[in-house]
Amino acid sequence: MYSPQRRDFISVTLGGQVGRNYDNSKTWRRQSCWRKWKQLSRLQRSLIAFLFVFMVFCGIAAYPNLSERWQGANHDRELKQVLPVVVPALDVLEPKVLSASQPQKFKRPNLNKRGPPFLQNRLSKRGKEEEKISKGNIEALVPDDKEKEKEKNISWRGVEIEPGRVTAALINSKQEEKPVFHEKANAREAATVNEQQRAVIEAFQHAWKGYKQYAWGHDELKPISKTYSEWFGLGLTLIDALDTMWILGQKQEFEEARKWVINELNLAKSVDVNLFETTIRILGGLLSVYNLTGDQVFLDKASELGDRLMPAFNTPSKIPYSDVNIGRGTAHPPRWTSDSTVAEVTSIQLEFRELSHLTKRGKYQVAVDDVMKHIHRLGGKKDGLVPMFINTNSGHFSHLGVYTLGARADSYYEYLLKQWIQGGKKEADLLEDYLQAIEGVKKNLIRKSEPNKLTFVGELSHNQFSPKMDHLVCFLPGTLALGAHHGLSADHMGLAKELMETCYQMYTQIETGLSPEIVHFNLSPHNAKDVEVKPADRHNLLRPETVESLFYMYRLTQDKKYQDWGWEIFQNFNKYTRVDTGGYTSINNVQSSENPEPRDKMESFFLGETLKYFFLLFSDKFDLISLDEYIFNTEAHILPIWTT
Repeated sequence: MYSPQRRDFISVTLGGQVGRNYDNSKTWRRQSCWRKWKQLSRLQRSLIAFLFVFMVFCGIAAYPNLSERWQGANHDRELKQVLPVVVPALDVLEPKVLSASQPQKFKRPNLNKRGPPFLQNRLSKRGKEEEKISKGNIEALVPDDKEKEKEKNISWRGVEIEPGRVTAALINSKQEEKPVFHEKANAREAATVNEQQRAVIEAFQHAWKGYKQYAWGHDELKPISKTYSEWFGLGLTLIDALDTMWILGQKQEFEEARKWVINELNLAKSVDVNLFETTIRILGGLLSVYNLTGDQVFLDKASELGDRLMPAFNTPSKIPYSDVNIGRGTAHPPRWTSDSTVAEVTSIQLEFRELSHLTKRGKYQVAVDDVMKHIHRLGGKKDGLVPMFINTNSGHFSHLGVYTLGARADSYYEYLLKQWIQGGKKEADLLEDYLQAIEGVKKNLIRKSEPNKLTFVGELSHNQFSPKMDHLVCFLPGTLALGAHHGLSADHMGLAKELMETCYQMYTQIETGLSPEIVHFNLSPHNAKDVEVKPADRHNLLRPETVESLFYMYRLTQDKKYQDWGWEIFQNFNKYTRVDTGGYTSINNVQSSENPEPRDKMESFFLGETLKYFFLLFSDKFDLISLDEYIFNTEAHILPIWTT
């Protein structure tokens, strides 16, 4: 603080000459500044000017927020120009717990406020309110009585959102701007999560903790060694988990992951990726979260990825290659063969078709529809069942005579039904192929085990039946039930119930209560157990197929036993695969409750599928992701059923 008794003196000495002394006296202030300035030498004036410019520069550097505020003001003005018709975000909700059928009453904010519905309006609520939301997602949904009058934040767990469309692309998506979402009319708040769902949320948070701490931005967590593994280097786990975070209400985690997608996801890198895995996990994940949120960022990334995957279809037969370099724009089959697996080339259709539907660019759907038309006409099937391999040069099936619903063929059958549903039940060839295949399964692959007469799906190899059943086949009960729900034969639901019992027994008859990757069923009445496990098959990869089918069966029958079975499985995952420091791990030996032999790997689908299906299974809110409005791709990513 300035004191009138204090005097400051400045002395400038140049070239040995004693400079003039200037003080704060009234006499100096009365003198002409211009005359004093002219009395200085040119060198003195240059030095003073340099010092003045230097101090101005330092002052600007000391206040970086000034430029940020200018940019923010300009950004707001630009948004006002491009988003004049965006429906105002719902901003305030009384934090009381409502039933699923009880409509929510929202207080609409000022039209100048922008932000995603069902998320905190981060443009208008900063500081302490934002900090409160980030501290506890479960409590934010169901606040204590003492907090009801304090919190006015919107909960967004499990909210149904139609495939909204924002009115304009986000400006400069490389910046960390706030997402702009399209609001659904008459939006409803989700019902209270129950204790089982809370347990799933806690499991997700535990798994995400390990991924964030030890594998952030990488493909998969290795929770035992506290590191990560790379497959494609595209953040598989993060993208796979985006829509799960949305449904489970993990607001802070979702925002952090969204920023990574904007600023760190590099789709131009020169890396070979598997067409199938990249489509179902990354393209499907981006499309799913776009359809749930309406955030243009995700559709832009999906469009870029779709373009980079298209070279895979440049083959003589139009059957795509298995691998594509998304940076160089080249594609090729595996080094050891010119074949692709049938499941891979016929389980990318839902995603590419949806990409065409959203972007109005038909090339994606044309490419994948051509594959299905080709398969429809192709010989080499057995009662609608397809071999496991197809040659990309000739376009013909290879390795004929082996038929399975397990690895390399499974999702072909799933996608026949789901494409038919996705397109509004108009594509007769898809339905014909699906119905014929189910009849082929009944005729050739269905048997009953001994001694408990469990219905299972085996394999056929050159007319020789094998009682081998992959855990992957446990997708089938859910698919059959979904078909029955959409008007197909009631016999499909009966078979679904029988197979669901079998898949549950693949867990409950094992020492850890977790299913192995593959089981063999007994056909001899002299054996004591229905299920046998070979040493090479006793690993568990945290797979979702049984939980997936339990979700469909409970949703479509409302039989509580399916929830009970799922709860048993969930508890066993916690008991034998949970890693204390964060994350879950696949295990080598489901038959040893003492030492299940952790494999030190958490597959991305554990967050993308398994925990998502657990959460939906335990929900009694039957319109949470309605099966009349949405379908799930084979990685549990959510895509809308087309109405036009």
